[in-house]
Formats: sequence, C-alpha cells, structure tokens
Amino acid sequence: MCDNSVFERLLVVELASVLAGPAVGMFFAELGAHVIKVENPATAGDVTRSWRSPAEDSRAPAAYFSSINWGKESIAVDLRTEDGRAVVHDLVRRADVVVASYKRGDAARFGVDFRTLSDLNARLVYAEVTAYGDDDSRVGYDAVIQAETGFTSMNGTEESGPLKMPVALMDLLAGHQLKEGILAALLQRSESGRGRRVSVSLFESGVASLANQASNCLMTGVVPQRLGSAHPNIVPYGTSYRCRDGGYIVLAVGSDRQFHRLVRCLGDEGLAADPRFSTNAERVRNRAETETRLRALVQQWDRRPLFDRLRAEGVPVGEVRDVREALGDPLGAPLVLSDAAGASAVRTRVFREDAEAAIELTGPPALSEHAYPVLSDLLGYSDDRIEELVRGGSVAMSDQGEDL
Repeated sequence: MCDNSVFERLLVVELASVLAGPAVGMFFAELGAHVIKVENPATAGDVTRSWRSPAEDSRAPAAYFSSINWGKESIAVDLRTEDGRAVVHDLVRRADVVVASYKRGDAARFGVDFRTLSDLNARLVYAEVTAYGDDDSRVGYDAVIQAETGFTSMNGTEESGPLKMPVALMDLLAGHQLKEGILAALLQRSESGRGRRVSVSLFESGVASLANQASNCLMTGVVPQRLGSAHPNIVPYGTSYRCRDGGYIVLAVGSDRQFHRLVRCLGDEGLAADPRFSTNAERVRNRAETETRLRALVQQWDRRPLFDRLRAEGVPVGEVRDVREALGDPLGAPLVLSDAAGASAVRTRVFREDAEAAIELTGPPALSEHAYPVLSDLLGYSDDRIEELVRGGSVAMSDQGEDL
C-alpha cells in the first residue's frame, strides 16, 4: 500500500486563481497534503467563483470553481495591508510549497515574491505560473495563447477556420508541468535541505507540447495545416466516420496489419491490396480518396454492431461519446466527485496502486470558510488578534466559517 504520510505532512499555500495554479493545489490535496487557498476579499475571491453557465443552480458553488478546488481550505486575506501580508508570511514560515500566479510585478508589490518568501523559509518550494515568462508583462489568456503557440491554426478544417480547443488546454499543460517541477524540487530538497523556485509559463508549456507537430515542421519545413481530426502522418487516424444509424466512430489505425483487418471487417478486403492504400505512406499520399472509400463502407453499418466487430478483430476504434457518456463509463465514473452542497467535479489525479485507499476530499470551500481555524489552530493567533484583523479589513470571515 502506498504510504501517504509523506504528503500528509506537506503544507501547500495556494496564492493562485483561475485554473493552472489551482489545479496544482488540488493535485496535492488529492495526495493528502494540507492545502490552504488564500483569496482576495476585494474581488470576492477567485474570479471563477462567478463564472457560471445559465444552466447552473446559483445556490451551488460555480461549476468552474468546483472543477479544481476540492480538498482545500480557504482564507480571504487582503495583501494590500501590512497585517494581511503578515498573515501570509506566517503561513509561509510553516509551508513546504507556495503556488503563485500573479501579473508581472504584483508578487513583489504584495510581498509574496520568491526572494521575500525564501528569506522567511529557506526550505520553501516556490512554484509559479506566468503567461510569457519573467520578462513579459502581458496577461495570459488561454484562448490567446492557444492561438499564439500554433494550436488554433492546426485545429478545425478549411471550412471552419481556426478553432481553439473547448478546454483551457494551455492552463492544463502548464499545471502538469508545474506539478512535475514541484515534485522534482521536493526530491532535491530531501537531499539539500533547501527549497527553490520553479517557474513555468503558459506559452512555453504550449510550445513544448507541440510534440510531433513541432518535429514535422522543424524537420520538413512544412507548416502543419488544419486537417479536422485527421493525423498528418497516419491514415486513417482520428477521423470520425458516420454510421448508417447516425452514430459516429473514430478509427486510430496505426499499422498496415490493422488496416487489413479494418477493411476485412468492412467487407472490402481488396482495398488493402490496392497499391494506393496498401501502406500507410500511400494512404497518407491518397488521404482524400482513402477516407472517401472508408466513409462509404462505414455508412453501410450501424454503430454498435460495427464497433463490436472491429474491437473483436483488434482494430483500434472508439465510439464518439458526449461528456455525459464519458463520465458514466466504468472507468470514468469512479473519478466523479460530488458533495451535499451540489458541487461536482472529476479527480485530477488518476494514477493509483493496488490496495491504495483514495484520499477523501472535502468539497470546494466557501470564500474564507476556514479563516478561523487557519488563524487560530494553525497560526496560534488569539481571538483578540483575529478580531482585530477582521475589524481592520485584512482578513474576511465567511458566513459558513466558524464564529469568533
């Protein structure tokens, strides 16, 4: 069984909002760490608390906020005040990790930059997300950075024009890279006894994730173009095919042997013997005709019988599902989180070991719900001092938190 005690001893202070930084905080909460989310009372906390779709119940936490804020405690602290900064500094003295995301210059202005905080705690791992790196003051928006890193130009079709991905892909990629950096820094600290700064940018994370598309461009000089769901190097791979009953399947045929099985299942084994389609290289050269022939064959089948037949023959195939169907899959359903307040989300951590007990996560916190226990139990402040902080506006109390 995995020993979670090493993570349960970690204190993570989250000075981040929106998606990338909070996703990192939730990842460590899922490992068992004590994660304290410090929010700005002047903005009613993390801006995603107000990002609601028209279908949402206003009495429940906002779905966007709920997606990456499970297992945390919240305290609202005004870093514009000296007392507010002192509260965060006291938290940092006890912390192992700080996760930050500020516009250029703001962290130093609020006294929560790496230099200031590492002077308070030499063992601190300071992990930050920026938009474009240390020397660029532009604010980072996922849609803009998807466009600037080449993803939007490759996504879509000639008819649709450029399209962004329907999730904040740059934030998620940067969050994953920041998790890796933090874990590496914690490992180094176990040897050196000293923390360090780990910084990733949305832009660099996007470019680093271009993978084979970057190599295609670098090695051939050919700029990747919009191919819909098709793959630039493999055919058929990624394209959706409409079945007779209106359902769709996706093929991911990665070898000539699999292609032979595919066309045999579709009832046109001779297609694989045609020199235009017999090898992947030829299928890529004859992409349009290959897909036209396959579409005609697939349209003779209903989705479920064809899916079952292809899967039984070892042909890589998937049904095109909606999000509700994916969440209901036997593999997807165990990742779903829900609480009595109406919040739902999916876990961000999916690796596991045999017999490992999953960490039980509390639901997303109300703004400053945990101000009193953080100040009293963790920091040891007296009730008089807490009342002074609240009266002076440096700390806000939640209606759902404990009373003084």
